[in-house]
Amino acid sequence: MSFSSEVKEELSHLKAGDLHCVIAELAAIISLSGGLARSGQGDYRLRLHTENAAAARRFYTLIRTAFDIQPKVSAQRHNYLKKTRSFQISLDRSGDALMVLKATGLINNLGEIDEVHSRVHDPLLQRTCCRRAYLRGAFLASGSVTDPEKNYHFEIVCSQAESADQIRELFAFFGLDARIVLRKKYHVVYMKEGTTISDAMNVLGAHISLMKFENIRIVKDVRNSVNRRVNCEAANINKTVSAARKQIEDIEYIKKTIGLDKLSGGLRDIAGARLEDPEASLKELGEMLSPAVGKSGVNHRLRKLSQIAQHIRESGHA
Repeated sequence: MSFSSEVKEELSHLKAGDLHCVIAELAAIISLSGGLARSGQGDYRLRLHTENAAAARRFYTLIRTAFDIQPKVSAQRHNYLKKTRSFQISLDRSGDALMVLKATGLINNLGEIDEVHSRVHDPLLQRTCCRRAYLRGAFLASGSVTDPEKNYHFEIVCSQAESADQIRELFAFFGLDARIVLRKKYHVVYMKEGTTISDAMNVLGAHISLMKFENIRIVKDVRNSVNRRVNCEAANINKTVSAARKQIEDIEYIKKTIGLDKLSGGLRDIAGARLEDPEASLKELGEMLSPAVGKSGVNHRLRKLSQIAQHIRESGHA
């Protein structure tokens, strides 16, 4: 089971809550994945299509809880994808469908189906708990979250720009910065920051999945931190080794051309210390001298030796 399916599975088993929250969650599910129709005789039909069993179960449970209606459930296996099934939950009685549509605010005063309209100021979403329920329904209907072992990505796909704007505003109410991108004909509300996704899962009520997400995120952060530190230390070691190798080449060149005895006492001492211990750090080289010299002093003397060697190479004498 994918991580996204695990989250939806957890959400599908949450307690339905108060009636107003149930209605809000149903409104989101119907808006984003429901099919609403009206026949020529004026009869209403309500159908939900999904490939996620958890979303189908949740819709069925909420309908039963809020309206004491038993929807018709059917499942179909795709011929070309043997392991994939699609579920359809339907309300074929016009009276039942009309009751649900009125309660969720998806039908206007003229008896016309109105799937998309701003709910930010709608009485249906005045309570904070109802806004959480609405976002939960939206995620169950058309959302997904990537396995945090791979990367961080949370999204809810909407067919209408108004629906996407509405969901983004609801996330903003909880202090979450969601963005919208157009993908083909769909408007996708998404988040890519690990902390933001973690907070979003908390808003939805997926607390068990949230703990798993956070555990994985902590391990990844520690692993990345260790890798960065190791890479940094390796780079510093390589830099130190490369510098020491160049210093030894310069000292050996001076020794071969004019001899170390032509150097001043301080330069002669540091040159001998470097030849004696090619892997010593600047601090360790300074401690080998008598009297001891600080890192800056050692570095200054080594640069002076490098300058002398370069001068000999260019001029042929000290």
